[in-house]
Amino acid sequence: MDTNFLETIEVETGARPSATVIWMHGLGADGHDFEPIVPELRLPPSLPVRFIFPHAPIRKVTLNMGMAMRAWYDILELGGVREDGEGLRMAQESIEALIAREESRGVAADRIVLAGFSQGGAVTFQAGLRHPSRLAGLMALSTYLPLAGTVEDERHESNRDVPIFMAHGTADPMIAIGRAQQSRKMLEALGYAVEWHEYPMPHSVCPQEIGDISEWLVRILK
Repeated sequence: MDTNFLETIEVETGARPSATVIWMHGLGADGHDFEPIVPELRLPPSLPVRFIFPHAPIRKVTLNMGMAMRAWYDILELGGVREDGEGLRMAQESIEALIAREESRGVAADRIVLAGFSQGGAVTFQAGLRHPSRLAGLMALSTYLPLAGTVEDERHESNRDVPIFMAHGTADPMIAIGRAQQSRKMLEALGYAVEWHEYPMPHSVCPQEIGDISEWLVRILK
């Protein structure tokens, strides 16, 4: 496991957090991208949560003419016919290291949520479905299931019934909602229960979605 931890931003909603949310940003953003969402979630004082927002490494992205930017893995082409399996697995190892660090700080795996937007959501699926200990939940926003053909063989029994929250914009020009719906169907065909939400928005997050995320977090972490 990679012990060179990613640089992260941490926000705690109360003293002595009893749960952790590791939230991955999208392509070209950084850990600050979703930091402002924490107060908007309005989590109850009885549920102190540590939010960890890691920065993805800086790498060249093929689809963006080889420009270097923060990216969890390379994007070789639109639609994902060819995927950067090596990059996805390296990202998985980095998130596994953050999970292990939280466990060393006293937060059990079943009190840890993996969350992510776009590329970060794909990493959520890549790491979460394969994690060997039961997690509290997986939150995948405006994203898709990466390396879908490997999930059945590589997934871990511990997370066969992990709560999954998927949300997508009906007008998303970056990742078509049809691709996300296909990912949902693949997950359901493997026996996962997916809580699905869609909103009239582009590749973004909206207030109604934030409210639904808050309700889901409270429900799975109560």
